[in-house]
Parts: sequence; structure tokens; C-alpha cells
Amino acid sequence: MAKFNTRNATRVVVPAQVQSFVKTDTVATGRTGEGDPGFGRDVFSELYLLGVVNFVGENTFYEKDDERDSRFKTLIQAAVAQDPEWVRGWVSWLRTDANMRSAPLVAGIEAARAMLALKLTGGRQIVDSVLRRGDEPCEALSYWISRYGRKIPKPIKRGFADAAQRLFTEFNWLKYDSAKDAVRFADVIELCHVQPIDATQARLFRLILDDRHGRGEVAPIELEMVVANRVLRQLAIRNPHLLTEPSSLKTAGMTWEDSLSLLGTIEADKATLEKLKAQVWQANVQNMGYMALLRNLRNISQYVDERTLIYAASRIRDEDQVAHSRQFPFRFLSAYKATAQYQHHWGPALERALQLSVKEVPILSGRTLILVDVSGSMSDPLSAKSEMTRCDVAGLFGAALAIRNAGNVDLVRYNDGSWVVPVARNGSVLQLAKQFQPGGGTATHRAVQQHFNGHDRVILITDEQSWGGDPASLVPATTKFYTWNLGGYRYTGTAGGSNRFVFGGLTDQSWRLIPLLEAGLSQRWPWEQGE
Repeated sequence: MAKFNTRNATRVVVPAQVQSFVKTDTVATGRTGEGDPGFGRDVFSELYLLGVVNFVGENTFYEKDDERDSRFKTLIQAAVAQDPEWVRGWVSWLRTDANMRSAPLVAGIEAARAMLALKLTGGRQIVDSVLRRGDEPCEALSYWISRYGRKIPKPIKRGFADAAQRLFTEFNWLKYDSAKDAVRFADVIELCHVQPIDATQARLFRLILDDRHGRGEVAPIELEMVVANRVLRQLAIRNPHLLTEPSSLKTAGMTWEDSLSLLGTIEADKATLEKLKAQVWQANVQNMGYMALLRNLRNISQYVDERTLIYAASRIRDEDQVAHSRQFPFRFLSAYKATAQYQHHWGPALERALQLSVKEVPILSGRTLILVDVSGSMSDPLSAKSEMTRCDVAGLFGAALAIRNAGNVDLVRYNDGSWVVPVARNGSVLQLAKQFQPGGGTATHRAVQQHFNGHDRVILITDEQSWGGDPASLVPATTKFYTWNLGGYRYTGTAGGSNRFVFGGLTDQSWRLIPLLEAGLSQRWPWEQGE
């Protein structure tokens, strides 16, 4: 058995020969989406790259949703069979540092199912670990029932129950439980035999079950938020001004959606309702979570006063709130685009927040060539619910890295042709990112050929589906060639080998690996760093 030549090795002897933790074949075994020779990857590498960009159940430019989901499931089963510990680390990292939601939820369930088939322990813990938001036990149970029926193996059932104990609170029930959902809080409690952790949760569970089955029990006085919510709903019909008081909304656990929806049921003339609507928006700004605030900047701009605008902007740019919110960097670009006519309010705050969200972008020594793929396939939306595209993400990361290293980079956008993008020192990442718009073919080989000029490294941000030959073959073997994969497809047009590295994802977490790899210090997966 090898003692030192292992996947967990932390130092290599010759830095120039550092290998990527993503293993890519050196011989073509398939075809890219553009028909070029395609290089495959081992199970773990393919799964890692698919997981960090996979929203599950979504079509992509070169792959239909059912084909992509089937590949994801097959890869998980294969990875569990080969290295279940790797899968545990990957799934946890995918939900936390990579900040994905649907992919780790599915991965956790499918991994637990595969472990069960192989008679491996740990399925309960892995399911529990990926359920982090109040509605996710319901989401996970709905996924299971839709594919495997209502018979739930004990480890998976217990994983759902563990998560429900943590997440089924008064606020989460009020916020997430809906008659429109196929699986509700009560269904999880009943099907998974969730045991309450204390007397207060026991009362809540009884209320949840009674509500689900139409028994209409009065909320116990111990459930203070539920009682306050019901009282506020009754009183607001006669006195809608109660919905304009931030403390009342907070005590009642009433979200901005609920308060505005309730306001819509109140009978009043149009002028009065518009005035109340403005006041309700103003009250909600005080209580909104960071993500809700970010997504509602346009509405907030229309309805609140200057003092509240200043307060909202201070929250947007606050370092602690940005960190705690764990927003994808592209969320700030989305907010920036949505508030174009209100940039005097939000521009500086969003720029600051974005800079904080990409703080892992490194300062690199020497000269760097950054190539951003803006071909037609990069016009794919990240999900059916998102207006952001893979090109938006690529342009954002390219802009952030270029401005961070202004004076030592050549930034290029390319499709069939290629164009150098000027980079100003201390420039606006958001403004620069707007220059990347998708369309055309994917001539990566030609772009490298035209723009590589003795650079110390090449960084390619792409979905890896190109034509014209292996772009890395144009770069000396001693030059580092980094690919940031935003597609997650099976085959790439770039062969593997020494000094050929691949990352992926929609956050900046993996950028910190570049200085480590260049120092010959790490071949570990992102979740193994620091061990």
C-alpha cells in the first residue's frame, strides 16, 4: 500500500509537476458538445464538477434534464461504492461552502440510498447534514416519494426526522408551510415519526397536525409567535396600520410576502392602499433577511423614504451581513441589473458587497491571461427561476480577478472571435462584468493562440464545450493552465496532465487554491483544505 502517494498528500516534491485534484484523461474517449475530441474524468472529478453547477431537474444547452439527473445519480452511486468517506465530505461541502441547495439535497438522499444498498452506515447523518432550511425536510420527502414511493428506509426516515426536529419552529411553519405544497410539515411529522424535542415543540407539532387535518384547534398560549400571528391577521382587517409597525410584524413572524398579501385583502380606496403599501414596505425593510432585501431593492426604491433607503444600503454593504448571508456573487450582479434606474441608491453598496463576496480572489505574481467564454452555450440560465446566465457568472469572476490583478493581466472575452477588455485599476467589477454578453461559437483554441504571449498562467472560465483542438496544447507544459468549469458536462476539450487544473462552482471558494497549487502545497479537494 502506498504510504505517501495518496489523494490526501499535502506536498509534492517538484511544484512544477503538481497534479490537479480533478483528474482528466490524457487520451480522448468521447466528444464535446461541439464535436471535438472529448476527454473524460474519473467518477469523483466528474461528480465534483457536476455538483457545483447542478440545480437538478434543469435543462442545459448540451444536456436534457433527465439525462443530467440520471448521470448525477449514477455518479453518486459509483462514488459511494468506491469511497463513501469522500462522498460524505463532498455532500457537506456542497451544501455549506459551495452553497448549493437542490444538488446536495438530492445527493444526500441518493448517497444514503446507495449506502443502504451496500449495507454501509451513515445514511441518517448524511441526510440530516444537507437539510438546512426550514422547508427542506418537506422538499426532501417530496423528492423521495416522487421517485421511490411512501415506503421510507429507516436510516433515511431518521435523517428526515433529525432535520425536522432542528428546523420545525414556529417561524418556519408560518413562513414555509403552504396548502399549495404536495408535502407539508405535518406529512413529514407523520411519515417520519418525528419526536418533539421539548414540550413547546410538542404543542407546535399537535397544532401543525390539527391544522393539516382541518381540526382547527386554538393555538396554545405557549406558542407566542403563532398566537401573535393569528391575532394580527384578525386585527389588521379592521386596523391595517398594524401592518406598518416593524415590531408587530416581527413578533408575529410575518414575512414581507405575508404582510403585503394580507394588505391586498383589505377593502380601501386606491390612494389609501398605495399609501399603506408604502408604509408596509418601509416596515418590512427593518425585518427582512438579507436575501429578501437584496431581491427587493427595486420595490424598496419605489416605496420607502430616504432614511430607510440609507438604512437598507448600509445593510447591503455590511461585511458581517454579507458573510452571514452566503449569497452567490452573481446575486449582486442580478440586483445591480434590476436597479439600473436607482444606481444612485444602490450602486456603491452593491459594489462593496460584491467585493466582500469575492474576497477569496487572489493577487497573483507575474502575468496572467484570463479568457472568458461568451459563446452561445453560455447563455444558459443558471436555473429556470434565474435571469442570470453562465456567461454572467463567467464575466463576473473574470472581472473580479482582472481588477484584483490590474496591470498584470490581459482580460479577453471570446466566442468565434476574441476581444481584449480594458481593465482599470480600482475599477468597478459590476461595470466591467456587464461587458460580457453571450452569443456565437466556442473557438477556445483560437483565442489562446491569438492572446497567449509568454504569460505565467492562463485562466479559462468556460463550460468547456469547444471546437478547434485542445487549447492547453498551445501553452508550454511548465505554464499553469487553470479551467473554471461552469458546465459540468461529461467531456472536456482540454486534456489532463501536469500543470493543468480544473475548478468549478458559483462561489469564489476555490480561487484560494491557486496560490497553494502554485507553491506546490496542495492537491486536496476543497473540503479537505486545513485538515
